[in-house]
Amino acid sequence: MTATRKKKSKRKPIKRKKQSLKKKIVNSALKLFFAGFILLTIFFFAVYLGFTGHVPSSSQLHQIKNPQASEVFSAEGKLLGRYYVENRSNVSFDEISPNVISALIATEDARFYEHRGIDEIALMRVLFKTILMQNRSAGGGSTLSQQIAKNLFPRNDLWVFSMPVNKLREAIIAYRLERIYTKNEILTLYLNTVPFGENIFGIEVASERFFSKKPKNLTVDQAAVLIGMLKANYTYNPRINPEKSKIRRNVVINQMVANGFLDAKKGEIFKAKPLQIRYRKISYNQGPAPYFLEKLKPGLLEWCATHQKENGDAYNLYTDGLKVETTVNYDFQYYARQSVKEYMKNLQKVFNTHWGKQEPWSRNKDILNRAIRNSERYKSMEGKGVTHEEIMASFRKKIETSIFFWDGVKQVETTPLDSLKHYLRMLNVGFLAVEPSSGELKAWVGGIDFRFFKYDHVEATRQSGSTFKPFVYLSAIENGLSPFDYYPNEKKVYENYQDWSPRNSHDNYTGFYSMEGALSESLNTVAVDVMMKNGIKETIETTRALGIEADLPEYPSLALGVASISLKEMVYAYANMLNGGLRVKPHYLVAIKNNKGELLSQFFREPVEPTYLNEENCHIVTHMLQSVVDAGTGKAIRNVYKIPGDFAGKTGTTQDHSDGWFIGMSPDIVAGCWVGAADPGVHFKTITYGQGGYMALPIVGKFFHKIYVDPRYRKMKFSKFEKPSSGTLAQLDIPHYKEIFELEREENFFDRLFAKKDKKESLKDRKRKKSKPKKKVWESIKEIFKKKR
Repeated sequence: MTATRKKKSKRKPIKRKKQSLKKKIVNSALKLFFAGFILLTIFFFAVYLGFTGHVPSSSQLHQIKNPQASEVFSAEGKLLGRYYVENRSNVSFDEISPNVISALIATEDARFYEHRGIDEIALMRVLFKTILMQNRSAGGGSTLSQQIAKNLFPRNDLWVFSMPVNKLREAIIAYRLERIYTKNEILTLYLNTVPFGENIFGIEVASERFFSKKPKNLTVDQAAVLIGMLKANYTYNPRINPEKSKIRRNVVINQMVANGFLDAKKGEIFKAKPLQIRYRKISYNQGPAPYFLEKLKPGLLEWCATHQKENGDAYNLYTDGLKVETTVNYDFQYYARQSVKEYMKNLQKVFNTHWGKQEPWSRNKDILNRAIRNSERYKSMEGKGVTHEEIMASFRKKIETSIFFWDGVKQVETTPLDSLKHYLRMLNVGFLAVEPSSGELKAWVGGIDFRFFKYDHVEATRQSGSTFKPFVYLSAIENGLSPFDYYPNEKKVYENYQDWSPRNSHDNYTGFYSMEGALSESLNTVAVDVMMKNGIKETIETTRALGIEADLPEYPSLALGVASISLKEMVYAYANMLNGGLRVKPHYLVAIKNNKGELLSQFFREPVEPTYLNEENCHIVTHMLQSVVDAGTGKAIRNVYKIPGDFAGKTGTTQDHSDGWFIGMSPDIVAGCWVGAADPGVHFKTITYGQGGYMALPIVGKFFHKIYVDPRYRKMKFSKFEKPSSGTLAQLDIPHYKEIFELEREENFFDRLFAKKDKKESLKDRKRKKSKPKKKVWESIKEIFKKKR
């Protein structure tokens, strides 16, 4: 008994110790639980109340506004370009293909319609498979709502606490989003905010970039490509990594099949398709009309500064999603850019071959020195007080940079000096097309590539060359000189102007030409002679009436186009002449709407402005310009580019072949082109290549050819010019050229009659006739004879 009691007494303390230990463990566990609960509560409220970073309230989430690009549209409603901080354009749910919605849900959030912003099942899967079992293929636990929170409200860097804090913050925001927005609205919000790489945001811009179509028109395989990019924008970019993109596309299609969004047989068909994209980059620097967007920008910024939104804030061009409507014809703009690209690429090859290894500035080092001192690099360093020697040393150090070549942009190692020389050799271009009857702008190309050449050659002033001559003849006819007369093609010296003497490009000075013949052959001698008979001031007055505002020197060489005039002014001056002297103003901005499409401002073209110019005289010059393309310096329009119907135009070439011009006119469109290097000292060595008929005419010819073969615009080639009266046309129907002996034979009688008088006068100064009354009688008799003839 005693022994048994002793054993029992020994067991009781052990049992009590175990019970005490269990109690301590339980108590400790409870304490840890409550401590953890308190810590988690504190942690939750610290995040919830925004101590670890801003958590938007429900009222703020009601007003979610991500930066939205303002868009510029053509007359047909096609996108020309955007102004943006983020290249993003929002769409509504109805504007998104169901294929995109299905691919998104199947791949990113299969239980989207079953949860309220937080998918507990997905979180448990991530906890056990991804974290504990290290299975990375198990997928993520974030719902679409949580991803929206991450896209709209960037994560905070909180060291080791970054992940738990940011995840909780996104869960809170996701829960609030689900209480505010419908499921369709959340899907739309997600697809409008998600990045697709290449600095683009949202499904609309991505669809446009990679497939050149609206998101509502995306097929299953196209939708799968874009949704597949969300996992890794660069890795699955179909342009950069097509093979990886195709593999990822097929993974997305498999998910669509697995989640019941797509039939298995159809899934196999779509997976078997080759990966095909239609890549089209429309941004501020690239797209159909970057130079035109730059032209519009100052006016749009001014409009934004003077117009307020409902909340009283001024509109922001880069974030408020304005819709800007213009007069530009999308097809004409495309044909203009295509014509420029096709011809300028070839012309640059000719130029490089023409000069070979010799630098175009080898005989004039000032050209290169001027380019160096005008460069941004030089000006920036000079502004910081760096000496010229130090700057030049930096110009000779090799750097990595992107260089424009006609076969693509290349990343090369070169010196800033060699880079500058490369661009100094480049020929550039300006092209403009307008509707003459209204002044509406239809196409605008300011250079060969806006990314590398910001200077707009549509509004730049350059010597106009022979494109100025039609103004000379119009002014002469306006002031009484007859277009039915003949004018001597003789080399004259203008003593009152420093013995200046104009020369013809072919150095031929024989015979007599009608105005039409002289204009057709672009004779300098006759143009100057006609202007001097008419008067320089009178010529300037007529030119002003046509809308030219540039400085016009009162010098005989004005007739040859020494005045520097912009392509824009020249094209509109020709349009005004085609209108019979009625003056139209440039019109290109139609309307501005808000991001909902509601009209904010409308812009109407200015009324046509009458001038003193005679309509018949304008039609006479237009008729004369038809001869230029039928048989003169612009005949390649007919012979090479096969432009049919009524067409007129004028070539232009400046001194040393620095500038090549051509302005072409149909009854519906006036289009002008200038070609040359940035520095006039860089040019072709011979007129064979340096003339306007070789440098600029082909671009205008290609442009009209592309329009006329387009079935939508084919009728334009049947349009007719307003013609001079039948009587005037009959009088204009005379030979362009007469030999000297032919004219002398017809005036034989009068030459003999006044032979002695002419002989005596020839011995004196022919510029100063002594017997002015007799001179007038002689000239009058000859005029009467010519008219009778």
